Amino acid sequence: MTKISYKQTIWLIVSWLSFSASAITPAAPELAAKSYVLMDYDSGKIIVQHNPDMPVPPASLTKMMTSYVVSAEIAAGNLNLTDKVRISKNAWAQNPVFAGGSLTWIEVNTDVSVEDLLKGVIIQSGNDASVALAEHIAGSEDVFADLMNQHAQKLGMINTNFENSNGLPADGHISTARDLSLLTAAMIRDYPEEYAYYKEKWFTFNGIKQANRNSLLWDESLDVDGVKTGHTDAAGYCLVSSATKNNMRLISVVMGTKSKNSRKVEGKKLLSYGFRFYETVKPLEAGKQLHQQEIWMGEKEVISLGIAKDIFLTIPRGQAKNLKARYVVEKDIEAPIAQGQLVGKVFFSLGEEKFAEYPLVALEEVQEAGVFGRMSDSVSRWFSTLF
Repeated sequence: MTKISYKQTIWLIVSWLSFSASAITPAAPELAAKSYVLMDYDSGKIIVQHNPDMPVPPASLTKMMTSYVVSAEIAAGNLNLTDKVRISKNAWAQNPVFAGGSLTWIEVNTDVSVEDLLKGVIIQSGNDASVALAEHIAGSEDVFADLMNQHAQKLGMINTNFENSNGLPADGHISTARDLSLLTAAMIRDYPEEYAYYKEKWFTFNGIKQANRNSLLWDESLDVDGVKTGHTDAAGYCLVSSATKNNMRLISVVMGTKSKNSRKVEGKKLLSYGFRFYETVKPLEAGKQLHQQEIWMGEKEVISLGIAKDIFLTIPRGQAKNLKARYVVEKDIEAPIAQGQLVGKVFFSLGEEKFAEYPLVALEEVQEAGVFGRMSDSVSRWFSTLF
């Protein structure tokens, strides 16, 4: 085979099973909230935002990270749902007489399972259950808060700092709408079994039955399966919610509304807008060959190229027919090449707008050819430069 040395651009044909007849996308609703974000779970695209990086007290939304750390400890084998936790006086004392807020109503010097405490944190928003788990895992809330912050940094929550496990007011205890959307996506992706607790409407412990405060769980017009409410005087009324429709999952974060009903109404506005006017498509699959590219100095003459991870794009509904893709091999490919090695980029455009770009990688390993193979390619390469 005669190889040609040049930078190569190839247009891809992206086909769709169906698309909407409508291509009109109205402006996003303006919410009565200090900050908010609407994010697509699969693509990570922020569809709507207002003050997304404004630091605000997260109140009981803090417990999302508390549950995330508990889930991480379970996954690491350091903790089991059946483990018993001895309830300290400090954990028990997180009651209205001492601190105010929501409770699971655990009792001092009793043994409670990790699963019951986790449900208490998630469903009942129990301040006492949060402290009990923090002490059991880390020995103290201070050390547990450090664990929370380390996980936050790994998740890219760069504007977040936790001082405690339950979200009661504390200096420097802050987060943002964007950061909380990242945390929500991580909960759903990393620990789906524990995330399933967030859709449970009721939990009974110690003879006391309490409802999940996320009233969107009862809204039959949306398939909401989480996530968490929060409220303090400083934070206002907050709600993180997630819902699915037609293979699309959206995450809504609303911070600083004025009432329980307002956070529900504003959260529903975001979700309804996203589902009505946007769609998420998967134009390319990981590991699927997009092109066979000539390779120099290798045991093989061609190499398969593609993408390492599935690509999801969130676009205005009805615009799929205008989505185009192309990829560019940035330079001559020369062996040895490792599987997954970056060799170019895939570009997507929507109409005249450059929409997104992703790495183009080698789907296979190609070892260097023997001495005679390399000599032959060197001669061919030299001749190709003459024409």
